Amino acid sequence: MSGFAELTGSNLGVFIGVTLVFMGGCSFMTGQALASTWRPAWHAAPYALLLGLADRFLGFALFQGPLLSLTGYLLDAVVLMVISIASFRATRARQMVSQYPWLYQRTGIFSWREIEGKAS
Repeated sequence: MSGFAELTGSNLGVFIGVTLVFMGGCSFMTGQALASTWRPAWHAAPYALLLGLADRFLGFALFQGPLLSLTGYLLDAVVLMVISIASFRATRARQMVSQYPWLYQRTGIFSWREIEGKAS
């Protein structure tokens, strides 16, 4: 087995297809939904942990990967959490600038700042 397969319990193709593409898309939509409903960013963590469980199950059921791989689960959950939080921040930045254009201006994909000279 390669180093990646020993770490995750599945091969690179399964990781890319199931974790990054399929469950990563679910995680992206989770981050957008949390930001759109004005929930705090920490809510992404429990959802990412649950998506990590679903990811492990799909790898097990569809590709005969190990169901109980702690390192594989942790890697999947961390990757999904990063995707979810990045989506949350990008959505929140867009949201702040579009809903409060007289107060904030966009400074990047994930950030915004208060417009100079505006009273708080």
